[in-house]
Amino acid sequence: MNLAKPCIDIGIYTNNREDQLDFWQHQVGLPFEELLKLGGGSQQHRHSLNGSIFKLNHSRNPITDALPSGYQTLLIAREGMSEPTQLQDPDGNQVILVPAGYQGITHIGIRLEVTSILRFSTFYRDVLQIEQISDDCFRWGTTLLFLVENPQHVPATGMQGLGYRYITVQVWNVDQEHTDFLARGGVEARPPTTLGTTARISFIMDPDQNWIEVSQRASLTGTLEPNQTP
Repeated sequence: MNLAKPCIDIGIYTNNREDQLDFWQHQVGLPFEELLKLGGGSQQHRHSLNGSIFKLNHSRNPITDALPSGYQTLLIAREGMSEPTQLQDPDGNQVILVPAGYQGITHIGIRLEVTSILRFSTFYRDVLQIEQISDDCFRWGTTLLFLVENPQHVPATGMQGLGYRYITVQVWNVDQEHTDFLARGGVEARPPTTLGTTARISFIMDPDQNWIEVSQRASLTGTLEPNQTP
């Protein structure tokens, strides 16, 4: 994909707004950027994350129990650290602060539990067309994706649910990228749609039905018109 930003974003869902904001802003130390109203009683609290955006999506309506996604752990590089520090947010999401360069992480890493490393490797190489670092590690822009195989893992069947639920990649042309992804054998979750004057987005899925948002954000690309290239 032709990236408009090299850093991959990550989003979580919660009903526990105040405790979560306190944890991510003060214990993890993420600077708050802006608040977006998503409609339907939901808000997105956007935070800076080493060039990525951490999206804390809060719903005032109870989020029903759902299987956890494959996105298991967020690893965040920090200058000046000597060893990893493992934390857990109020909803039980795992986050590890690591020394910059730890396992090759210069910005962020995401650890995924997957049913098959072989299937994911084929998907990442041939469908997403991202760089393979090792048998179980891939690089997408500045973000490292670490695969942990568990054949007993039961994939989630949707994006809604507590915890880490999706990642976002910023591109120049969401319509073209979405079409090309499907042509390479990818699976669509939602077709491209325009969100006001802010972004044009679509959703795709990996082999375990984890959701990936493909976003053409006007603040990065300067336009939401389809079929534009940089």
